[in-house]
Amino acid sequence: MGTDNVVFLEVIEWFDDSGREMVHRIPERGSGEIKFGAQLVVRESQAAVLFYNGKAFDAFGPGRHTLTTANIPILTKILSIPWGMTSPLRAEVYFANMKVFANLKWGTREPVAFRDSELGLVRLRAFGVFNIRVVQPVLFINRLVGTQGVYTTEEIGDYLNKVIVSRLNDHLGENLDTLLNLPGRYDEISDTLSKRLEEDFSHYGLGLSNLYINSITPPPEVQKAIDDKSRLNVLDDLDRLFKMKAAMAVEKASDARGEAGAGLGMGLGLMMPAMFAGAMMNAGAPAAAETVRCPECRNPVAGDAKFCMHCGHQILVFGQCEHCGKNLPPHARFCMRCGSPVEQRPAEKACPHCKTVNLPDSVYCNQCGQKL
Repeated sequence: MGTDNVVFLEVIEWFDDSGREMVHRIPERGSGEIKFGAQLVVRESQAAVLFYNGKAFDAFGPGRHTLTTANIPILTKILSIPWGMTSPLRAEVYFANMKVFANLKWGTREPVAFRDSELGLVRLRAFGVFNIRVVQPVLFINRLVGTQGVYTTEEIGDYLNKVIVSRLNDHLGENLDTLLNLPGRYDEISDTLSKRLEEDFSHYGLGLSNLYINSITPPPEVQKAIDDKSRLNVLDDLDRLFKMKAAMAVEKASDARGEAGAGLGMGLGLMMPAMFAGAMMNAGAPAAAETVRCPECRNPVAGDAKFCMHCGHQILVFGQCEHCGKNLPPHARFCMRCGSPVEQRPAEKACPHCKTVNLPDSVYCNQCGQKL
């Protein structure tokens, strides 16, 4: 599909051959001279957003739509002679894939710091999977795609991974005193963390379907300390613990092959398999199966509604305040709730102890574990 031809009108459409692309831009680079009367074809599980002169103009659902721009075939080319035969009326179309993207992985690239009340400062690794889908295409493109320049699930997942790890670190710092109480609390941590992330993801126009924690593991030496602590609680006597460990050493040495201790020491850990991998949502499930809710009052509304029947708020969100999260109308310059300039973004937090830069809403430092 050409967007800079002189005579013919465009037919704009997109097929997702890879199944992993969340957003596709037409034209892929720069901008085009989409003409008056161009046809936009949007398929099921897609939404299209027209950007005209650098601003989001409207969002389109499934069906065929006729675009109205000021670019008139041939005439516009003649009038654009002062600009080198390039029309200053630029336009581009973003296609958003509205299906559920399942089994996206998250995890800590570097161990995060956690201050344990009994073990002191320890570094934790955590891993899991999550499912997301686009629920507000204009907000998603304005807040995440446009500012970060990411399009595929891998690129978007990398950015969201930082948010998940930061929120997990905050949650553990606020609700967990020691790793000794961690076993048996994975479901509780996962549920609470999901609720916090749902609000964070909503600021990017994304919906979090599910989030699962596969494992939270401390370093091997901390695992060994937890192992010794559990034995001590059973034996109630440090002297008896030393005797038991000596007996274990004798038993290990008596094995002729020398392999008796190959599985000892690191056997307990804190690793836990994913319990719900089979319950993942089908990646091909249609987006229409989920309930559409008003972004302001959260009441259910019809899938093709333009405004909420309960509060009158516009269903399509163009932007949100970076400071208070208020949904903003198009072309807003200041937030009507807190008065902050729309273009002003919160600064990242630098830890006063180790100077590590954290996300703006972080509560605990990922590097040293101190409260920010």
